Amino acid sequence: MIRKFLAFFLIFNLTACAELQEVINQLPQGGTIGNAEIASGLRQALDFGIDKQVTKLTQTDGFFKNELVKILLPEELRKVDKALRDIGLSKLADEGLKVLNRAAEDAVKEATPIFIDAVKGITFTDAKNILLGQDNAATQYLTSKTEAALYAKFNPVIKNSFNKVGADDIWNNLISKYNNLPFTSDVNPDLTDYVTGEALQGVYTMIAVEEKEIRNKISSRTTDLLRKVFALQDRK
Repeated sequence: MIRKFLAFFLIFNLTACAELQEVINQLPQGGTIGNAEIASGLRQALDFGIDKQVTKLTQTDGFFKNELVKILLPEELRKVDKALRDIGLSKLADEGLKVLNRAAEDAVKEATPIFIDAVKGITFTDAKNILLGQDNAATQYLTSKTEAALYAKFNPVIKNSFNKVGADDIWNNLISKYNNLPFTSDVNPDLTDYVTGEALQGVYTMIAVEEKEIRNKISSRTTDLLRKVFALQDRK
C-alpha cells in the first residue's frame, strides 16, 4: 500500500527535472550522462535540423517544389488566380505564384545565424523540458526564441527579393489585369507581410521534420551523443 501511495505521489508531484533524473538513474552502470551532455545533445539535434532541412529551403525550388512548405496564394488572391486562368492567363498566374516562393527561398538564407545564436543559448533547464516534451518541443523552443528576430530579418529581404526576382512587376501586372475585369472588387494585398509569415512557417516546419526523425528513428541519431541523449527520451 505504501509503495502504491508513493507511486501516485511521484506521478503527480515530481517536477520535469526529477522525472529526467529518474530516467537517468535507470540507465545501466557506465551509461550515466551529465546535464551538460544533455544540453549539448539537444543543441546538436537542432544544429542538424538547421543544417539539413533549412538549407534545403534556400535552394532554387526549395519552397516551390516542396509540398510541405510551398507558399500558396492568400485567400484574397485565389479569386484573382482563378479569374486570370479563366481568361487564358494561366502562365502569368503560375509565374506569380513562383516568384512568391523565390522570395522566400532568398530570405531563408538570413535565418541560420539567428538560429545558431538561439541554439547556443539552450540551458539544461531548456534541454530538460525539450527532451521530455512533444515531438516538436525543440522546434517550439526555437520558435519562441527566434520568431520576432526572423520576421524582422526576413521582411526587408523579401521586399528586396520581390524587386530582384521581378515579383513586384509581375504582381502589379497581374493584379492590375484582375482589377480591370468587369464585376470584380479591387484587391491590394500586402504580399511582403504574407510571404514573410509563410516563409517563417516553412522554416519551422522543416526543423520539426528533422526533430521528429531524430526522436522516433534510432537510425537518424547519427552520432554517439545523439544516441546517448535521446535514449533518455525513449525511457520517459
